[in-house]
Amino acid sequence: MRTAPTADPRRWKILGALSVALLVISVDNTILNVALPTIERDLDASTSALQWIVDSYLLVFAGLLLTMGSLGDRFGRKRALSIGLALFGASSLWAALSTTDEMLIAARASMGIGGALIMPATLSIVMNVFPREEHAKAIGIWAGVFGIGIAVGPTGGGLLLEYFDWGSVFLVNLPIVAVALLAGARLIPESKDPDAPRTDWIGAGLSIVGLSTLVYGLIEAPAEGWTSTPTLTAFAVSAAVLVAFARWELRVKDPMLDVRLFRVVKFSAASGSLALIMFAMFGSIFFLTQHMQGVLGYTALEAGVRLLPVAAGMVIGAPLSALVAKRLGTRTTVALGMAGVAVGLGLMAFADQGDGYGIVAASMLTLSLGMGISMAPATESVMSVLPLEKAGVGSAMNDAVRMVGGALGVAVLGSVLSSGYRGGMDGAPEAAKESLGHALAAGDPTLSQTAIDAFVGGMHTTAIVAAAVAFAGAVVAFTLLPGRERTERTAPSTTTREPLTA
Repeated sequence: MRTAPTADPRRWKILGALSVALLVISVDNTILNVALPTIERDLDASTSALQWIVDSYLLVFAGLLLTMGSLGDRFGRKRALSIGLALFGASSLWAALSTTDEMLIAARASMGIGGALIMPATLSIVMNVFPREEHAKAIGIWAGVFGIGIAVGPTGGGLLLEYFDWGSVFLVNLPIVAVALLAGARLIPESKDPDAPRTDWIGAGLSIVGLSTLVYGLIEAPAEGWTSTPTLTAFAVSAAVLVAFARWELRVKDPMLDVRLFRVVKFSAASGSLALIMFAMFGSIFFLTQHMQGVLGYTALEAGVRLLPVAAGMVIGAPLSALVAKRLGTRTTVALGMAGVAVGLGLMAFADQGDGYGIVAASMLTLSLGMGISMAPATESVMSVLPLEKAGVGSAMNDAVRMVGGALGVAVLGSVLSSGYRGGMDGAPEAAKESLGHALAAGDPTLSQTAIDAFVGGMHTTAIVAAAVAFAGAVVAFTLLPGRERTERTAPSTTTREPLTA
């Protein structure tokens, strides 16, 4: 088993460069949403096209994560990061210059390839340049940057659209990518698995098909119905392919991912906690933005600015998590953070039209503080189980769990919200039942108030469901995660294949 290398004296500057690279990925997860109405008008895009402009990125990104993380371990993580940044920048320019919705969908898919190279590389490099005793602090900052990017995306997008056209939400990536490339070339050392086995192409192919099909099913489920034939087929294909992937990885001499890691409680419980954290984050931002614009009447920019408490909570919570975990242990810290997420979401069950922004701000600050406190130690638990030479594929596994959890949050909570809204719109015109935006666009004050009341009722139910999921995650974390103990990296050699113990 390899030990951690000597601490790089430039490691904090390296973390700064990696944070810039990570920021471009996390901002892109949310900045596009505020530009969709403008894109719909300028490109004459259908609702289906708008959905795929958003989802083509997520589908490709999630599907390629494990493969790109494995290739980074084999051929060099700095190289993977640099190629990913260059591809992401070029694809962003392509997206900004797109003249049809088909071009924009293709450009977004290309950005997904770049993102799948960038994100696992950032965390795996962090693991290799910092000594073990600083991992928690470094990962806290890494997790904080990721959360901040998601929160400030709508604010930045709204600000850009005040002065420029929709292409600006993609062009803003170019200077960020340039800074990350220049800083990375100067500061970041190359690292790779020194004993990298041959590439597991069959495992790579199975993981791409399995993860992509799973995310596709989650994306389509709200529109098609959770029990529809296309949705059930996607989930069945995904399950079959991922089972085949697991069986192949257990049998092959040099697996891309040692799936026996999931028998290690620390690894599987922390992965589950991360999925539930992202479920709450993406799902809550989905309904919070609609509440602020449709119910409270804010513009896209005003709503984006009012999402900043999410970033504030992450700024405070993520770096603080290392100190809390040192004092209370991983188990209590993650459970405490997820309980905070549950409380924050629960507050939204009391937010009505007449309450204004105050209770929404309190909800966002509480849930994001909980996310910040829980995300970093859960991430450190996942990564600490792996040997440093497998940090790339381990980071990719961590990222895949996040993306699937986020997609599930939007899909499940979006479906709950939609069902609650439609249930309160009996007797309304069919177009108004589609969404709160459609109802408000009709210009009928009575219909608008009915729609607002229906949306608020549906949001209350959605917030309770989300809070229950977060609370269940807190119980799981407190039950299964280790406490104060700091175990050494326990992943087995993929060649000796000795039994794992939990």
